[in-house]
Amino acid sequence: MKIHLPAIGPDLPIHPRTGLTALGLRRNGQPIWPVRGASPDDPGEGDQDGGDDGPDVPPGTGDAGKQAIDRMKQERNEERKARRALEAKLAEYQKAEQEKAEADKTEAEKRAAAEQRAEQAELRALRLEVAAEKGLTPAQAKRLVGATREELEADADDILATFPTAPAVPAPKPTPKPDPSQGSRGGGGKPSAQDRAAKRLERLGIKNT
Repeated sequence: MKIHLPAIGPDLPIHPRTGLTALGLRRNGQPIWPVRGASPDDPGEGDQDGGDDGPDVPPGTGDAGKQAIDRMKQERNEERKARRALEAKLAEYQKAEQEKAEADKTEAEKRAAAEQRAEQAELRALRLEVAAEKGLTPAQAKRLVGATREELEADADDILATFPTAPAVPAPKPTPKPDPSQGSRGGGGKPSAQDRAAKRLERLGIKNT
């Protein structure tokens, strides 16, 4: 936004080094020099958070010039307030984005840890399965190394070739217990103690009741 002040009052001085015309005169008569490279809306050093720092009204300025300067000061203050509000919103947005990024990072780390635990559990189950299929002992199963079934099977074959398992010794069959009822049956079996006692009583003439 450009504000053209009316040419009222004395001629404004020209800077001997920059060749720029002064913006106005202060109350003490000192000229207000423009800053080179600054836009008319942002004269540079004067646009800080120090409140109303617009140019003083040059001596001899009429009502129209004073009104123009007042409007310039008001607009500059409004722009400063709007800029501070935008900067606050930007800082709040950046903070929210940073917190969101941290939360997303935490969730990603949790998912990665859960996936790693699942892979490890699956590999342990696969190792036990291969060990059972190959007939490995528990000690040999602990030596299995591999990330896939093919690798585990190949490693199991190497273990069996290097450390062959001893053939399993069959357990002895239990000896059957004698059946006492077999002595009373006919046939050339050995008489039982009860039969011998009955015969002895019979020889003595005593009836066994």
